[in-house]
Amino acid sequence: MSKTAQDIARNAAIADAEKASQVGAFISKDVDHDNRVTTFLFAADLAGYNGWRWCVTVAQVDAKAEPTVCDVVVLPGPDSLLAPEWIEYRDRILPEDIQPGVIVPSILDDTRLAPGVHSLIQDEELDPAQVFDLGLSRARVLSIEGRDQASKRWYASDRGPTAPIAQSAPKPCQTCGFFLPIAGSLRGSFGVCANAIAPDDARVVSVDHGCGAHSEATINS
Repeated sequence: MSKTAQDIARNAAIADAEKASQVGAFISKDVDHDNRVTTFLFAADLAGYNGWRWCVTVAQVDAKAEPTVCDVVVLPGPDSLLAPEWIEYRDRILPEDIQPGVIVPSILDDTRLAPGVHSLIQDEELDPAQVFDLGLSRARVLSIEGRDQASKRWYASDRGPTAPIAQSAPKPCQTCGFFLPIAGSLRGSFGVCANAIAPDDARVVSVDHGCGAHSEATINS
């Protein structure tokens, strides 16, 4: 195609842009095998679109025909600034996002939960009397997947055995008088600290966590 086709392509990009200054220098062109369709690339000076290009496709049936514009779009280049992939709100919410008055919609297909009516007694480690007293009042309870995710998250946190404070503790939490085992199937692995002077007071800790405020820690005189 002639230089005229490139001019037509540039003018088409300018017509599509809000300002003529948003269409920058010519970058390159790509001609198809029969030399009838050419795609022209121009730098795009658009706020928030660093490295993008105006992409204008021009067709010319034959050498005598007038070039016509087929398409005008803005496409990313090899060094473009691209938006990150979409992440569902359920996967990007952080604990600090839950402020007073903020309500997070419930997810009906949350795999971490299972219908309360389907909860097995042995699964929740409740005896028949406890089940009767509770009346299975909760619509959903933790599923096996939910418990597995929670236990792995807690164990790998700073309330697990690998935390620096646990590594230097005189004894593990499971032997501390302030350690309150939690109910259910995680009882053998986790509990809640009830020591007011401990850094993990009122927090879930693993049985092999620890700190210097252990109830049986002694000082040799």
